[in-house]
Amino acid sequence: MHDADYCSDPRQVQIFPGIPEALRRLKAAGFKLIIITNQSGIGRGLITMEQYRAVEEKVLHELGPNLIEATYFCPDVPGQHSNCRKPLPGMILQASQEHEIDRSSSFFIGDKEIDAECGRNAGVRTIRVQTGFDSDTTDTVADTVARDLVAAAKIIVDLANE
Repeated sequence: MHDADYCSDPRQVQIFPGIPEALRRLKAAGFKLIIITNQSGIGRGLITMEQYRAVEEKVLHELGPNLIEATYFCPDVPGQHSNCRKPLPGMILQASQEHEIDRSSSFFIGDKEIDAECGRNAGVRTIRVQTGFDSDTTDTVADTVARDLVAAAKIIVDLANE
């Protein structure tokens, strides 16, 4: 979705064009789709858990039914002790255990460098998309860079079909 600082209003949710279709292609290729997100606005007191859940529900509705397997979020504030806040791999490790996911054949897609670092820390292949606030991927640790999630999904499906 378009990045909105501390999104607390479901009406602010805007999914990029082509995303639901791209995610359906990944699902059809056998991938389990899981959303992993830092939500420090909760820990900072800027949004409530109820507001976050309403936004999450809107995102899932906009993406379409039976597409996202699970969502994991970390409410911790930067600088605070945390086991889940990206770039730590806690949420990926938890998701892979709870959903029986083989991390060696998984991908982590994100629009921030912290996402690429998180995926690397969890031992999954990473794709950094250039649709976030920081589209400069010159020094990224990601395995691959893609223009957007649609392009990232194509890369993954092509690799799965090799």
